[in-house]
Amino acid sequence: MVRGKTQMKRIENASSRQVTFSKRRNGLLKKAFELSVLCDAEVALIIFSPRGKLYEFSSACMNKIIDRYQKKEKDLGIGSKGVEQNMQNVKEDAHSMAKKIEFLEDSKRKLLGNGLEPCSLNDLQVLENQLERSLSKIRARKNQLFWEQIEKLKGEERRLEEENAKLRGQCGVRPRQSSTSLSDHELQTQSIEVETELFIGPPETRIIQKP
Repeated sequence: MVRGKTQMKRIENASSRQVTFSKRRNGLLKKAFELSVLCDAEVALIIFSPRGKLYEFSSACMNKIIDRYQKKEKDLGIGSKGVEQNMQNVKEDAHSMAKKIEFLEDSKRKLLGNGLEPCSLNDLQVLENQLERSLSKIRARKNQLFWEQIEKLKGEERRLEEENAKLRGQCGVRPRQSSTSLSDHELQTQSIEVETELFIGPPETRIIQKP
């Protein structure tokens, strides 16, 4: 039969609580003894039952181990005063961190256009300046990406033109002149409009004028 996981809370039944205490106390004393023997460690264990009865184990003199602990505690500065000071510092740090988080959350809401009712005219002006600076940086970055993309496309175009010219050369076809290599005169010539004459009527009645 598989044992269920024991919940870490006070056992309400008095007799079950006493049985559990006895079993776990004996197991804890056994583990302390094994640790002292196997690892040559100085171990001191003190247990008070719910009725105030004392149970203890020590691999050496209990008083000697306690004196050693107190000396070590004093050397490390982790006495009761030191622990209280550390706890106070932790509470102050947690309070300061909570304030910073609250400030950042409030700033985020305002940047999204929420919670602006308590803001004064000066606060709104500062907020607007922040948004304008952010937009300026965003636009600058967007333009940079545009130019990089354009340069990339130009490079791809040059590569394709070179490949096309190479293939035409292999096939014995005259290379096609790209629009980028045409002279201004050639471009102007290509852009000249061709004059046309509009004639309405049957083809046989049309008279061809000699120049």
